[in-house]
Amino acid sequence: MRVNENNTPDLKDPWTENPLIDEKNMKDESNNEPWERELISNLAMGALKEQRRARRWGIFFKLFMVTYLVVFLIALIPGTETGLTSSKPHTAIIELRGVIADNAEASADNVVTSLRDAFEAKHVSGIIMRINSPGGSPVQSGYIYDEIKRLRGIYPDKRLYAVITDMCASGGYYIASAADEIYADKASIVGSIGVVMSGFGFVDSMEKLGVERRMLTAGESKGFLDPFSPLKDRDVTHIKSMLGNIHQQFIDVVKAGRGDRLKSDEELFSGLVWTGEQSVELGLTDGLGSASYVAREIIGEEKMVDYTIKPDPLEQFTGKLGIVMAETFARISGVGAGIIR
Repeated sequence: MRVNENNTPDLKDPWTENPLIDEKNMKDESNNEPWERELISNLAMGALKEQRRARRWGIFFKLFMVTYLVVFLIALIPGTETGLTSSKPHTAIIELRGVIADNAEASADNVVTSLRDAFEAKHVSGIIMRINSPGGSPVQSGYIYDEIKRLRGIYPDKRLYAVITDMCASGGYYIASAADEIYADKASIVGSIGVVMSGFGFVDSMEKLGVERRMLTAGESKGFLDPFSPLKDRDVTHIKSMLGNIHQQFIDVVKAGRGDRLKSDEELFSGLVWTGEQSVELGLTDGLGSASYVAREIIGEEKMVDYTIKPDPLEQFTGKLGIVMAETFARISGVGAGIIR
């Protein structure tokens, strides 16, 4: 290696006399060192965040498995008393909650199965159907009403009491009228003995927007009550006749169930509702009281056992799993937080 006059290594090419290292590039590269360090730091932080995220997911799934096993074991614990395992005298309770409809919690299939289990159980002293419903399908309500009447005929010694909590309206009261007696809270909402069918009409809106309705049917009345076509008197007459027929069915079952206890007041069947206190005066209910009151004071068996058909505990748990996982993912990732409810 050659040495220059300053006694430092000469870094020039001996053949071309050109510098072996570009000092300008060295200065530029030295200026880039902070940027490179920042890039390396960001990569390291990203890897650390990824590890933390993976660790959080690992913790979540471990907790999920523990919870799953706990629920599973609780469901299998022997000695957990149900209507099918209770061996001592008790009051059977059946919950009827929400809208009465097919594929709903308060469907005829669920309620009827619960009723059969309760009536057939050996140690049941009496049955309480606790109702909190705004009504629903007249068909589903009719199924339940008819089954109550049938079971009461087969098991005359087992009395069934309807107990109203917040509301027992329309189809809910249709079902309650099949019970031996009906009890309510003084502030409960009771009644709505009527039938309704509603919709909308958009004919004027269509004209203003310049939209032409094109509907082809086979059958003169196939498209009756179409919201985009003018209302026809013939259709209205037909629907009112149909609703009147269903209303009369409702009136008949209420009168058959309540008998002479009903006051002679046509307003009872107008679709109005009353408080529980007013309903006693009108004969719609027999008294004021809760389920525990009826079990203790009327049936004489304070101990209550739930006969309501419910989803399997594991089905309930797994049914909510998707929502729980989605919300957990949203919280962890920060994506879509607050949207899933």
